[in-house]
Amino acid sequence: MEESCLPDGSGPQNANQVLCGGPEFITGILPHREPFLFISRTISVVPGKEATAEYDVPKDFDIFRGHFPGHPIMPGVLILEFMAQAGALALLSLPQYKGKIAYLAGIDRARFKRPVWPGTTLRARVKIGAVRRGIGRGSATAFIGDDEIASATMVFAVVVEDNGV
Repeated sequence: MEESCLPDGSGPQNANQVLCGGPEFITGILPHREPFLFISRTISVVPGKEATAEYDVPKDFDIFRGHFPGHPIMPGVLILEFMAQAGALALLSLPQYKGKIAYLAGIDRARFKRPVWPGTTLRARVKIGAVRRGIGRGSATAFIGDDEIASATMVFAVVVEDNGV
């Protein structure tokens, strides 16, 4: 997305507003926290439509001690989680979902094209289709530089009440 963004969501907001920001912006939208927050910064967030975010994979990420000793690579399930968190940013940035939780309700057609090494910066782009009654489907792609490294279709369910969706 080439449009300029309003850092940390400042300024007037409308349906096509492009937002971006760092840790405070991200934790102001997502309920995730360390050690399970896999977004370092947002590049752009169009509420309810799409999000592009980055994650700096730490060289000393504890998961690498066991996956795999002497040959550390980021588990595919965490790449999917990174993409899901980017999709959740797009959904939860909508005013009606402020303070809610977006659950990952499904993953289809997940593909991994190359490994992710310690010290890599990942970028995810997630485009959300129609959202009905808190359920949305998104097309997610992860990149290292310009190289696509993973993709999936994801289904999100936003909890709008304490007892369900």
